[in-house]
Amino acid sequence: FILLSTYTTGRAVTIDRIAVVVYNHVIKDSDIDRDIRLVSFLNDEHADFSMENRRASASRLIDQQIIRREIDAGEYPQPSSAEIQKTIDELKKNRYHSASASSHALHQYSLTSQQLVQYVRWQLAVLKFIDLRFRPSVQVTEDDIQSYYKAHLDQLRQENPGTPHSLNALHDQIEQAIAGERINQEFYDWLARRRKSAKPQFHEESLQ
Repeated sequence: FILLSTYTTGRAVTIDRIAVVVYNHVIKDSDIDRDIRLVSFLNDEHADFSMENRRASASRLIDQQIIRREIDAGEYPQPSSAEIQKTIDELKKNRYHSASASSHALHQYSLTSQQLVQYVRWQLAVLKFIDLRFRPSVQVTEDDIQSYYKAHLDQLRQENPGTPHSLNALHDQIEQAIAGERINQEFYDWLARRRKSAKPQFHEESLQ
């Protein structure tokens, strides 16, 4: 992420450039910066503002706008405040020993609690959209389950220590795994088609 600064009369003026336009929606440098900081915070990693990571962020933000357009058009349900708070509470519980430690971490990434809430709300909304939009078209047969069991038995044993490893015992887990893979594939295929038709306009050629 790069912000241009010009100096006039001894004062810095920050210019928030337009990076990409998709569906008449403007993605600015500040949007890319914020996205990088949010993703880095959630992944508990150093915020990387390299050109490669800026490209990845711009790509995510293009995808977000495509998905948001579909969510709005289809009037898909939004997560409740309770769902959002539960997710944030679990994040803080798993990573930080106190509320002050969590606040300090947000400050280190130059983020606010409201920005975190908005991002978690969006992530949960996308999960709801994917499940409602693509799960109904996914079918998993008994043959699929048996084939998966035979091909992944060693992996299933490692993932389920101390529990029975029969096909019957692992049936539901395998069915969910196959369905999840196929839902994701349906989603990414759909997103690739939408992205192609969206034809995002890059105002910073380095982001292509």
